[in-house]
Amino acid sequence: MTHRQVRVTPGFFEQLDAQLPGERGPEGEPSATDFIAIELPTIIEHFAEHFDVLPEVVPGIEAARMLITPGVLVDVVVVYGLLASDGVIDLIGMAIDI
Repeated sequence: MTHRQVRVTPGFFEQLDAQLPGERGPEGEPSATDFIAIELPTIIEHFAEHFDVLPEVVPGIEAARMLITPGVLVDVVVVYGLLASDGVIDLIGMAIDI
């Protein structure tokens, strides 16, 4: 099993900020900070350990993979990763279903 390094790009955080508020909602709705602290470490580890078996974003493009997973704070999250030329996986985008 290959364990790769994973980087989270500014674009990922921009998409996260567009989908979750900066502070927890009045009914306990998750914030972007909550997502970073609770959901993101597991997502990073999954990409690091299982990148090669994740589904391709576009069939035939092995360098672009996605993880579709239930979350702790959100119902489902889709995260897109791209294998860079230096061998590191860049998390480049995401979408949340709350």
